[in-house]
Amino acid sequence: MKNILIPTLLLATLLTACTSSGAFLSANQTIVNLNEGNYAISATNVAGEAETAYVFGLSYSSGLTASTLAIARVNGTGMLYAEALENLWENYENEYGSISGQKLALTNVRYDTDILNLVLYTKVKVMVRADIVEFE
Repeated sequence: MKNILIPTLLLATLLTACTSSGAFLSANQTIVNLNEGNYAISATNVAGEAETAYVFGLSYSSGLTASTLAIARVNGTGMLYAEALENLWENYENEYGSISGQKLALTNVRYDTDILNLVLYTKVKVMVRADIVEFE
């Protein structure tokens, strides 16, 4: 009985693990012509960030995405890219006022990740930076 119990527990642990993988990379593209003078740069280098942490896991980054395989999340929601963009807009509103009713677009969007991997703990932080353009 003991010989079956340990492999069964290990298998159950592996099958109940958390996994998270980065941003949704869409193939949709919108082209905006910025040579007609109908826009102004509203803000540059606006930043937002989000983080989450897991136990018994490993995180890594490849290109635009950060991925994690772990047993359980202990902090954050795991929706790093959505939360980082929401935080970016909150930071913009705190400095420049409400975005309601404005025609704004993000340009020059940059993503960075900071990953801490320890034996029993992994933490992922995603940072988003962008310039914001306002159309007339």
